[in-house]
Amino acid sequence: MTTSQKNYLAGALVAAGFALVFWRVFGTLVMAWYTDDNYSHGFLIIPVAAYLAWERRDRFWAAAGTPNIFGLVIVVGSLLVLTGGILGSELFMTRIAIVGSLVGVILFLFGWARLRVLLFPMAMLLLMIPIPAIIFNQLAFPLQIFASRVGEGALEAANIPVLREGNVLILANTTLEVAEACSGIRSLVSLITLAIVFGYFSDPRSWVRVLITASAIPIAVVTNGARVAGTGIAAHYYGAGAADGLIHEFAGWLVFISAFALLGLLQQLIARITPQPSPAASVVVAV
Repeated sequence: MTTSQKNYLAGALVAAGFALVFWRVFGTLVMAWYTDDNYSHGFLIIPVAAYLAWERRDRFWAAAGTPNIFGLVIVVGSLLVLTGGILGSELFMTRIAIVGSLVGVILFLFGWARLRVLLFPMAMLLLMIPIPAIIFNQLAFPLQIFASRVGEGALEAANIPVLREGNVLILANTTLEVAEACSGIRSLVSLITLAIVFGYFSDPRSWVRVLITASAIPIAVVTNGARVAGTGIAAHYYGAGAADGLIHEFAGWLVFISAFALLGLLQQLIARITPQPSPAASVVVAV
């Protein structure tokens, strides 16, 4: 058996063992993507991470491949986390164990140098895992209140009578509740994921990628506040039907597209203010 055949066989055995251990966990994860609109972007994460890993294949094989026993420690630790998550019915722990085990396997088989090449694709996989409910709720409620306040301020600026009680806006002809689905947490999580991918492909400079990703947070929060304000104004003039049903869903998509467009405008602004050095210029500087 050739070395290449041995490598393929070892890879197949590792993949089979991985599937055997995690197939139930992965099944619940896929179901979460399918049933929870907050994490429907999870279906895109694995293909994107796989592409990023494939893009790095030459660098991966060029790096020193020195197996490291510490990888086995990480695998064992991840399996303990998996077991604890199963016994405690904690889905987040069982799902984190998927990424931890994958990192440990790569380290054990190929060493630190090759693992570093794949760190970004591995980190991308964390985006497919839903946030624990206790953290999600701590984020969602302040966003609900903020969106409600933005809506209240916009309605008052438009001379529309409004009374706000928490996350409820009381108008003359209807009452609007800024529910969890309208808090902006859904667009925030999805826009951050999209910003990471967009920043990676749009600019090779690390600081630009970080800035684009960080800007997704205020952009998502502000645009969602504008959506709530627009919904309140529409409900005042056209009735409660403007704040529900197909129109409401379409407005959500329109706002998300607008948020992504703002990311694109930010990237273009950065490119104009601090353009990337041309290859020729780099050669001259190096000389």
